[in-house]
Amino acid sequence: MGAFPRVLGHYARDVGLFSLETAVHKMSGLTATRLGIPQRGFIREGYFADLVILDPQKIDDAATFDSPCTPATGIHAVYLNGQLALKDGRCVTRQGRVLRRVHSDKN
Repeated sequence: MGAFPRVLGHYARDVGLFSLETAVHKMSGLTATRLGIPQRGFIREGYFADLVILDPQKIDDAATFDSPCTPATGIHAVYLNGQLALKDGRCVTRQGRVLRRVHSDKN
């Protein structure tokens, strides 16, 4: 629950290890491309609408070793397949499914 928010908040924003845009790309488009998951990872016509609406100045992990399931801060909403799944830290609907790699000669 805290890995991606930590990268966005601590390493991208606070430390400046890389830009927020680079971090988001590594977590979305680059990953989908490398794993061979079609129609994911980019905001494009015909692609699944998996989106996270966040405040880049407030995004941060709140989980600890004692409380690992504490939701991150700064995430306003999560949409999976265009459907609202999470709003202000609360699950709205159970959306999503397991994504499997598409095998090809390139992988």
